Amino acid sequence: MSPESGIAEGPDGKPRCWWALGTPDYVEYHDSEWGRPLHGEAHLYERLTLEAFQSGLSWLTILRKRENFRRAFDRFDIEKVAAYGDDDVARLLSDEGIVRNRKKIDAAITNAQAARELHTAGETLDELIWTFAPDPDSRPAPKAGAELAAITPESTAMAKELKRRGFVFVGPTTAYATMQAAGLVNDHLEGCAFR
Repeated sequence: MSPESGIAEGPDGKPRCWWALGTPDYVEYHDSEWGRPLHGEAHLYERLTLEAFQSGLSWLTILRKRENFRRAFDRFDIEKVAAYGDDDVARLLSDEGIVRNRKKIDAAITNAQAARELHTAGETLDELIWTFAPDPDSRPAPKAGAELAAITPESTAMAKELKRRGFVFVGPTTAYATMQAAGLVNDHLEGCAFR
């Protein structure tokens, strides 16, 4: 089904965004997580990290490895990951359950260290990320996938601020995917039962 199609009937007869119907993994993710407001340091650090790991890959690949990522990265505990050293990097590079990309692994550690710096300054990753949530009333429900953005002024501003704060591997596209995943924006299509 193409993005122009928009809404399609799911296995239970409920209308859903077209992209959710490829696999049961996508249906579950679409119905229970995607676009739902998410808070918490570990949760938002996880989303940011997984979106960076997804870069250049299918989201399904990451989704199916998510539990392995959680195990490998200490459930995305910022303090623990920020303290990772060479032995941890070697462990991660040999872990067949995750995506073994040195730049992405290094970025995950650097980003945990940047989040820890926020904490030292009395700030949180949660507060920082949510400052970029657009006014929901200013965004009409998209009618088709072709109307969905990959980059927005808010995601560009978020990426710029994250980089200024020491985060890496967080361009505007990764920032927007994080915004979608964490519910800063609701990109479920008009007519989707889960909007």
